[in-house]
Amino acid sequence: MRNWHREGDKIVAELDRQEAAVIRGLVSQVQDMLQARAEEAPQDELAELTGIRTGASTSPDDPILSRLLPDFHRLDPDAPDPGEADSASALRSLHEPELLDLKNGVAAVVLDTCPPQGGAVVLADEQAEAWLSAINDVRLALGTALDISEDMPDELPEEDPRSAHLGVYHWLTWVQETLIEAITE
Repeated sequence: MRNWHREGDKIVAELDRQEAAVIRGLVSQVQDMLQARAEEAPQDELAELTGIRTGASTSPDDPILSRLLPDFHRLDPDAPDPGEADSASALRSLHEPELLDLKNGVAAVVLDTCPPQGGAVVLADEQAEAWLSAINDVRLALGTALDISEDMPDELPEEDPRSAHLGVYHWLTWVQETLIEAITE
């Protein structure tokens, strides 16, 4: 892949077949996780009557989903207040469906605009913003799965099962950085 760059009012890049497959595969995996979480939302009769959707009131158990869908309000572990727990649950229940919609929406834009066999990717600014968000979600998910931290080396020994995936993480970081540069040109 060559750097993203601006051509007039479009943001353009060229992906080879393997790069397109990696992006499409990872975005699809994140989207599947998010859709499964949305399907787990409790059915609420009041929501059906009012049209106001509600989501789960508790954080996901899966660490990747928990990273993608963080708490809207963090509880103070030193001074627990039962009212705070109720408000955190209520905030999650009210806002998680919209967050899931947004994350699934940006994933859909990537899947719609990333050619399965590779080739030119030509994006309007709004589509480029969606790509940026979806790639960020993939990086968060992959970073959580790989247990990436600030003190992790840039390369891991070959025998480390994470070594190949770390290369993908670094490549996605570069893709994201060059996309940011092209958007801000």
